Amino acid sequence: MRLLYSLLLAGLCAMNLMGCGPAERPQVITDRNIPTAEVTEFYYTYETINYGAFYQRYRFSAEDGRHLFFHETRERPEDYGPTTEADVTAAGTCELTSAQWQEVMALLKNGRVSRREDAAESGASGPWSYIYWEHDGGEYQRFDFSDYGELSAFEEYCAALAQKNVLPRS
Repeated sequence: MRLLYSLLLAGLCAMNLMGCGPAERPQVITDRNIPTAEVTEFYYTYETINYGAFYQRYRFSAEDGRHLFFHETRERPEDYGPTTEADVTAAGTCELTSAQWQEVMALLKNGRVSRREDAAESGASGPWSYIYWEHDGGEYQRFDFSDYGELSAFEEYCAALAQKNVLPRS
């Protein structure tokens, strides 16, 4: 009996050494269990058409093995209504490092994904966030941050990244 226990213990130790132990769980965006490695696009947009019209869009994308960041700010400080391309005050695109992409995914990992509804609430300013991933099926793409703190951290990260990557206005 002692020999059986010794063999069993030795077998378990060998399995653990060969990597058969518990696997690390990949980062996952909640509710839809989306592995962050499968995220292909993320859009964040905020707009107000009240006095001091303002529009901000951030877009993260994975294309051909590259990770890209795009931002655009439109402002009409002393006017009402939706902004247009003529109101662009800052814009830029840059390629992200793998570390930067992982930072973005870490900021999104606790968010909730739900069924997309294209109808914006009357007069709402947003923000509106949409996420796309491999095999998303086109139905569940609305993204909500888990709390205000995570939303604020995301906005701060994007603002800092945008400030470093502004194209001169032509």
